[in-house]
Amino acid sequence: MFTSVLMIEKALTSADVEFVTTLHGDEQVAFHVLLQPRGDQADRLLRAIDDIALGELDEAARERDTPEGDAAKGPAEQALDVSLTALRATGSAAEGRMVEDHPLDALRKLVEEVRADEVIVLTDPHYVEEFFHRDWASRARHKVGVPVLKLFSHSKA
Repeated sequence: MFTSVLMIEKALTSADVEFVTTLHGDEQVAFHVLLQPRGDQADRLLRAIDDIALGELDEAARERDTPEGDAAKGPAEQALDVSLTALRATGSAAEGRMVEDHPLDALRKLVEEVRADEVIVLTDPHYVEEFFHRDWASRARHKVGVPVLKLFSHSKA
């Protein structure tokens, strides 16, 4: 069985689930999902800049209304549950956990723990972080010792 660690920041959409579960053809895949709740104000600024870069000015204005920190834990747990249920509905094995501190350290630890074959980072575009190679996928490539695939979410959850 092929083992993938899937790092996400929101609930998977049906298109996302179909995409990640068909990447390896007919091979059985076990998914180990990591989801990190929204971060702090610095993350909010970067998200707003990304929204502006995408021409989503209304989204940029609403960034301050998005729950962060402790307020984001409940919605994040629900997003993780929805994602795991959707992956399992395809016949894939799936388990997951929330990450609160140092997501890349948690990623490296999980990759070692489950002896992952790959890491899939599935997020919305983060242009500022990507430009400076500070996004999860770019940084993970130097930490985990397995191939890292970077994918963009198909639509908003």
